[in-house]
Amino acid sequence: MFVDLFNATLTIAGHDIAWREIVGNGFGLASAVGGMRRRVWAWPVGIVGNVLLFTVFLGSVFDTPQNRDLYGQAGRQVFFIIVSVYGWVRWRQARDEGRAHGDEHAVAVVPRWAGRNGWILIGTVAVVGTVVFAQIFRALDSYGPWADAWIFTGSFLATYGMARGWIEFWLIWIAVDAVGVPLLFKAGYYPSAILYIVYAGVVVWGFVVWLRQRDRQSDAGRPLPEQPLLLAE
Repeated sequence: MFVDLFNATLTIAGHDIAWREIVGNGFGLASAVGGMRRRVWAWPVGIVGNVLLFTVFLGSVFDTPQNRDLYGQAGRQVFFIIVSVYGWVRWRQARDEGRAHGDEHAVAVVPRWAGRNGWILIGTVAVVGTVVFAQIFRALDSYGPWADAWIFTGSFLATYGMARGWIEFWLIWIAVDAVGVPLLFKAGYYPSAILYIVYAGVVVWGFVVWLRQRDRQSDAGRPLPEQPLLLAE
């Protein structure tokens, strides 16, 4: 029964689509909404989607209808899981500390700009990561290696930025979507491409929500803490 569910497909406009691609992207969208609302549950929900989509983008390994390997798309699911565990722990600790100090409505993260050091990190990783992974994905004969490399690198940066509470992470997601939608349509991953389009709308709205929240906190005179850039603190 499990194998049948795993391999189940849906035919839309003459194209066979794996149900796990649709379900995995649904979890991803739910995670984005949770992130916009700064809810801790956004992280474990996203991890479920990452696991499902990992099997989707290794098409020749897991026998998806597209039968194409997008190593960047598959590899980023692994990084998503790793960084999501970090974000999950970080947000939960921040929320619990707030509640321990008597704030029953404590939020998991305080939105803030990354600042100069943050942008140096973002820019360096974006350029170096894209160049390096493009060569790796080309050697592995990945489909669309340069686009796949940026999607891989940008997704890691965006997820890390979300964990840090950086408002810029929404902008990075927009840049990832701008490259990801054409690549996924071209490769035949239609549900994922459509989700990217829907997700772009959520991302724009999320950016506005976080920006307004940051402005409200500034107007109220609440401190916006500067935090180290290291993953392990």
